[in-house]
Amino acid sequence: MKENHPNIKYGKTGILLINLGTPDSTSWWDIRKYLKEFLSDKRVIEVNPVLWQIILNLFILNFRPSKTAHAYKKIWFKETNESPLRYYTRHQTQKLKQKIKSENVLIDFAMRYGNPSIKSKLKQLKKAGCENIIILPLYPQYAAATTATVCDEVYRTLMQMRWQPSLQVIPHYESEPLYITSLVKSIEKKIKNINWKPELIITSYHGIPKKYFDKGDPYHCYCHKTTRLIKEKFNLIDIQLTFQSRFGPQEWLAPYTDKTLKSLPEKGIKNLLIICPGFASDCVETLEEIDIQGREIFLSSGGKNFDLIPCLNDSSDPVSYTHLTLPTTPYV
Repeated sequence: MKENHPNIKYGKTGILLINLGTPDSTSWWDIRKYLKEFLSDKRVIEVNPVLWQIILNLFILNFRPSKTAHAYKKIWFKETNESPLRYYTRHQTQKLKQKIKSENVLIDFAMRYGNPSIKSKLKQLKKAGCENIIILPLYPQYAAATTATVCDEVYRTLMQMRWQPSLQVIPHYESEPLYITSLVKSIEKKIKNINWKPELIITSYHGIPKKYFDKGDPYHCYCHKTTRLIKEKFNLIDIQLTFQSRFGPQEWLAPYTDKTLKSLPEKGIKNLLIICPGFASDCVETLEEIDIQGREIFLSSGGKNFDLIPCLNDSSDPVSYTHLTLPTTPYV
């Protein structure tokens, strides 16, 4: 019987870090491919799917790729030819490997949209002998359009497996003490490195349509919880929460980041810091939308000093978000 038994690897644990996604390049076609996958997700766009596909394919995918490509070109890492999000996610994965250092734990990363795909990485981990897999969606604040759609794709992949691994999903970590401490330390570090005094700090989170919140999505509450916990540890400067990245004509969570940036100088706030706690890695939404567009809005409206506090990225103080996968007892 042993002679005819297939050679199957087993007995290992896998850890898969999963972020939103990124195009493979700044070319029009790669951007279009990425946007099509992203904007076709029913968790992201909750409208009549037939009507939406008509709008998406006839209008949005013919015009938006050029605008999106222009934004990515401003922040693209030319040396490694990849987006900042992929660069930092890859480095987070490498640092977690260095932290755990176990032959029985295999660690990798995937993207919900684009490459490397969740499906391909789960299959690799299973083929390598992972009977248990920890899924870490790199979204501190749970939302259906982020964490839930990651889980959807994970479960779809497992449906195709005869021998499924056991799963542990880390659904959110908006109040994790080390996460909050890391955010506060990043604020303190930025303040030490500038030669002007901030009058206000904005915590800017990616927005979602208000109707998602009305349907029961907890994202809004998690964002406010993170900002409240930051305030409890850092009370030297006033902190205000806003939401960014609106898309389409419907009402989104408010207050809006762009409108807030425009109005602050009129209220006497001329020196501003901004941090984006909902992003595990700097990306087009932080580096282009906030640090370029947001800076221009604030300064052209009468602001004097503006600076973006980097995301935790691959910071080792502690090892970014990756401590969440560390067990209470060592892996063997």
